[in-house]
Amino acid sequence: MDMGCASGGFLSTLKGPNWKLFGIEMSQDAAKVARTRCGAQVFVGDILDAPFAAESFDAITCFNVFEHVYEPRDVLAKVSEWLKPGGVFYTMMPNIDSAGARIFKSYWYALELPRHLYHFSPKTLKAMAQSVGLEEVSVRARRDLYFERSVGYIKDEALRKMGMTPRPASQPIEPGLAWKVVRKGFRLTLLPLITAGASLAGDGEMIYAVFKKAGA
Repeated sequence: MDMGCASGGFLSTLKGPNWKLFGIEMSQDAAKVARTRCGAQVFVGDILDAPFAAESFDAITCFNVFEHVYEPRDVLAKVSEWLKPGGVFYTMMPNIDSAGARIFKSYWYALELPRHLYHFSPKTLKAMAQSVGLEEVSVRARRDLYFERSVGYIKDEALRKMGMTPRPASQPIEPGLAWKVVRKGFRLTLLPLITAGASLAGDGEMIYAVFKKAGA
């Protein structure tokens, strides 16, 4: 079962005889696409309202969703309840104890206020999982500095201070050839050095975690 399954992109990779697929999704339209795309049974609504029985699932996934929920511990307790003994929970989310968060602070792209309601470090995520009966299998942080997007926030703030209105992200413009060449050169030369240097400031910006329900 994929929590926040959207249009079923991840679930579609598991389509076949080996898995019986389920999802939870807030958008009725996205859930309809997911059902058509991979044959999953998708509940539309809040995670805590989903009517799944205890010990229903061998695996539950949650990608870039956990930071959006209002009651993360209650959601994690539901995950523990829904998993079969020995079942696994695989999740990914931004790491608030990361180099990017420390370098860019309120301009860190993954902070994304107010859409992100809670942020976790590997330590706090592991503690919360343990509190609901889930055992750590693997918790690691991957380097993803979001450098260009975070710098974009700083640029937009500078424009506002000069009395100018930044272009909304919903209205992008296609960059010209010259800018594409400059950007490609930056990504191939300076960006790898910046990313490598960020390791001195902290861990990676994304948490990838696998937990297991005890009892198997």
